[in-house]
Amino acid sequence: MNFAPLPSVEIAAVPADGLILDVRENDEWEAGHAEGALHVPMSDFVARYGEVTEAVADGRRAYVMCRVGGRSAQVTQYLVQQGIDAVNIDGGMLAWDAAGRPMVTDNGGPATVI
Repeated sequence: MNFAPLPSVEIAAVPADGLILDVRENDEWEAGHAEGALHVPMSDFVARYGEVTEAVADGRRAYVMCRVGGRSAQVTQYLVQQGIDAVNIDGGMLAWDAAGRPMVTDNGGPATVI
């Protein structure tokens, strides 16, 4: 079989107002996430797929992120197969944090990547 390469972007190429789809689990999200990201854990992805299609209904590109890029690569591949403009964020939240991109928590505490 011949698979197209997975579309991916470097952290620096993610626009500040881009739709970030964070597919990490709840404990990872609670430790710290990109401000304004849409949180749909990979374990809930099929059940919550409608939230994702609503978020990209206007043709927005989904920038998919997990901790390092493995889970988000799987979700990106699935979205692309569904005809959705999605790209995997290389390096995930670890690279996001290392690049100094802003992170927040829902409780206002210090944000970290676990």
